[in-house]
Amino acid sequence: MEACENYQKQSWRNRCRILTSNGPENLNVPVVHENGTFALPIREIRVEYTTPWVQRTERAIESAYSSSPFFIYYKDELFAILDSHPATLWELNRRLIDFFCTKIGIAPQIIETTDYCVPATVIPNPEGVKESSDYRTMIHPKRPNTILWDLGLERPYWQVFKDKFGFVPGLSIMDLLFNEGPESLCWLR
Repeated sequence: MEACENYQKQSWRNRCRILTSNGPENLNVPVVHENGTFALPIREIRVEYTTPWVQRTERAIESAYSSSPFFIYYKDELFAILDSHPATLWELNRRLIDFFCTKIGIAPQIIETTDYCVPATVIPNPEGVKESSDYRTMIHPKRPNTILWDLGLERPYWQVFKDKFGFVPGLSIMDLLFNEGPESLCWLR
């Protein structure tokens, strides 16, 4: 995991998307804007707690997922992470990644970089498809994410508001966990 890159504003590094009764909604973690925030390594970006974003985020999650089958089993631990007010965005993200991986039942070997790794060049293959082993820029909230669709791997799972919106792809892993619970791993496989 790239631990030495500079903070990238308007990226998934400080946001996620959930499905609410009004449709998809982004939840954002505000960061402290210091001199040169965008030139600071991601590990040094501090979370801003002077606004009540934690309470607003918890209310939004509760409103969106309280009727999902597995929300009740995971909410206390998830909210405890948010309520603990990790000092940095890096620490908050790592704790959330560890939480969701554990609850889903996967144990990835996450190795943090010690030096910045320059992104690999994306080279089109003979079929014109761009190939790269560098995934840092492939998924971005400002661009459509059609990776699973393009690979023929997108398939729906049950969602709370499916009757209203149909299946909505590209949501946070919490959507899958709260709706599928222990079956999340089977869906991912």
